[in-house]
Amino acid sequence: MIPRQIENDDLTADFEEVIQPSRTYRIDHERKRIVGYVDDRDAIEQAIYKALSTERYDHLIYTWNYGAEIAKLFGQPIPYVYSELKRLITEALTHDDRIDSVDAFNFSHVKNKVSVQFTAHTIFGPVYAEREVTVA
Repeated sequence: MIPRQIENDDLTADFEEVIQPSRTYRIDHERKRIVGYVDDRDAIEQAIYKALSTERYDHLIYTWNYGAEIAKLFGQPIPYVYSELKRLITEALTHDDRIDSVDAFNFSHVKNKVSVQFTAHTIFGPVYAEREVTVA
């Protein structure tokens, strides 16, 4: 049996692409509970925190595109950590469709901890975030 060739002229888009709401459960870090819901900007801030707090490839519940590989920076020289942390954060966050880009990185370190502040440009406006990484 020979398959019949399908003409592309007959194909029309009979659907609309709709942006899904970003509503999700609110994480209460002080009481270590899930309480209520968040949406829009608050949901993005929480998504940034979660993505950077989750080690990539360690949890079967997440796809391999979720999380950051920050644990591999342990024991590395500070200049290497600065450049690699910038790449890892950008890679981890831009997988989210709501985040367009990440920039304005500012690094500092005290003893064995590196702190980074950055701006994530989202569909809800810029979100300023920070992360601290232990490197030794």
